[in-house]
Amino acid sequence: MRIVRDYHFVDDADRGAAVAIGNFDGVHLGHQSVLDLTRQVAKDEGAPLGILTFEPHPREYFSPHAPAFRLMNAVAKANRLQKIGVQKLYQLNFNAALSGLSAEEFAQKVLADGLGLRHVLVGEDFCFGKGRSGTASDLRAFGNDMGFGVTITRLVGEDNQVYSSTAIRNALSAGHPKEAAKMLGHYHRIEGEVLHGDARGRDLGYPTANMSLEGLHKPKFGIYAVLVDVLTGAHQGQYHGVASLGERPTFGVNIPNLETFIFDFTGDLYGAELSVALVDFQRPELKFESLEALIKQMDADSMQARQILTTL
Repeated sequence: MRIVRDYHFVDDADRGAAVAIGNFDGVHLGHQSVLDLTRQVAKDEGAPLGILTFEPHPREYFSPHAPAFRLMNAVAKANRLQKIGVQKLYQLNFNAALSGLSAEEFAQKVLADGLGLRHVLVGEDFCFGKGRSGTASDLRAFGNDMGFGVTITRLVGEDNQVYSSTAIRNALSAGHPKEAAKMLGHYHRIEGEVLHGDARGRDLGYPTANMSLEGLHKPKFGIYAVLVDVLTGAHQGQYHGVASLGERPTFGVNIPNLETFIFDFTGDLYGAELSVALVDFQRPELKFESLEALIKQMDADSMQARQILTTL
């Protein structure tokens, strides 16, 4: 998959795609239905299949101090889109210049002249241009004038439910990863580099891979049965495990993170990229009065996670 970040400098080979435009946070089933429509348009027109999105997310750009809300970071999103067949990812830098374009300027300078798109698919609630002044209907009119096709669609799920990243965030906040997975079409994953921690888990007999949650929506704090993909390094592969997501109250107040214990694993994962799928919520985060009580509970958590994962 090719990633293009600047619409001013686009190779001829990266022009002429059929794209869906949106943030695609989570790449849920609604997004995938739009992608399926885009895939068919691309096939009919003999065009590459593409996605047009923005980094940082416009909501992050305009409200940098608001609570974190993203389901996936840019790398995780790119990994998921590549996995489902996207050929061109136009991940444009969202900055003052881009956000200052009027709706017509965006259509002309970015879509028509810059990327040379052949066809564009958007949701019926799509807004674009400075002040979100342009609508999906406006885009269709611009496309007619500027030489690209436009399809307007709706993100509809089962029983006429509209899929949304907000509904998925709500499910994760409530500790219902299975409900979130039904809307996503895949397990919710947290991806990132394994960081050096305080090595408490190793001292307790449970060495963990520690990952940051910075910039991401935080699911309910607690213990999860997880599937682990080691994406880089000497130990690449798929594993089962149990993870603690939260602030580790037994050891005092800490910055929330994800600590994953991988079953039957030995090796150094520092610096490796991991993708951790939240399969099932086992219990909320607790504070223990002694290390002995904590270890006893960790033994029980591990046994329960193994049982959950053997049914997959």
